[in-house]
Amino acid sequence: MSGGEVAGILVAVFWAILVSFLAVALARLAQTLKATTKLVADVTDQAVPLLAEASTAVRSAQTQIERVDAIASDVQEVTSNASALSTTVASTFGGPLVKVAAFGYGVRRALGGRKDDVPVKASRRTVIVGRAVSRGRGKRD
Repeated sequence: MSGGEVAGILVAVFWAILVSFLAVALARLAQTLKATTKLVADVTDQAVPLLAEASTAVRSAQTQIERVDAIASDVQEVTSNASALSTTVASTFGGPLVKVAAFGYGVRRALGGRKDDVPVKASRRTVIVGRAVSRGRGKRD
């Protein structure tokens, strides 16, 4: 055996080892691709029903939002009607009730006379530079 033949055998052995490693790597890559394909198929099978449920939930939420909007507009209308009614009642009954109360108070004062518990007003004095002059001496207001 010559040196060239030995070198050829060594190259053939290394080439066989390299091909074996590449074959193992390709086999593992094929297994990984199969697993990935199965995973993608499973995700697709589960995602389609989930998307359908999400679509149903969004439609239901939209329906509820429309109902709440209708309720809010009704509440706003009721509030404006109550405000208008309050203003009408206040303008219709407020003025006359105040007048009746004032009239009743005046009648009570006129018929009841002055009460003892009501304090008597002090007489007012006018001050002139240098001296004090009382108005209505001897009278009380």
